[in-house]
Amino acid sequence: MPLRTHVLHREQRLDGAPEEVFGFFADAKNLEAITPPLLRFSVITPGPIAMRFGTLIEYRLRVRGAPVSWLTSIQAWEPPHRFVDMQVQGPYALWHHTHTFAADGPQHTRMTDTVRYAVGFGPLGELAHRLVVRRDVERIFAHRARVLGPLLAADIAARRGAQKGAPAREPSSTGAVSQGR
Repeated sequence: MPLRTHVLHREQRLDGAPEEVFGFFADAKNLEAITPPLLRFSVITPGPIAMRFGTLIEYRLRVRGAPVSWLTSIQAWEPPHRFVDMQVQGPYALWHHTHTFAADGPQHTRMTDTVRYAVGFGPLGELAHRLVVRRDVERIFAHRARVLGPLLAADIAARRGAQKGAPAREPSSTGAVSQGR
């Protein structure tokens, strides 16, 4: 039976130039802050992580209470316009996530996420997709859309302040902004 691929497509207009928005996503640890707390998501790969084509990033999370290991490979790295991550090992038969960033007026960015994913397991996987998986994936991206604006604004302000010689402020793993260490 051929693998059935699903597509999730989301767009969001964000404050900040594409270079600034891309900079937030260039730090893999920021994924912890934009992922719903229920998933208990953590980056396992020691940092700082040099993002580029071929970078491997390991995560741990919980899906409906079950522990899951996830290994991602960066398949494209084109700052500040686009990057692609693909699951190498994890819960999906396929996970291919394209992130694009385009200027949308002065000091704004149109961020587009396109996720191609497949559950696997034939008809049982399709049933799971209809009953649970699609809704879970949509909720993860809805959460991301809700929390990203304030986290991004704090990150951009911290980087602008650091460029002017002020102490850097860094997002903590909970997403709260803390004074630099």
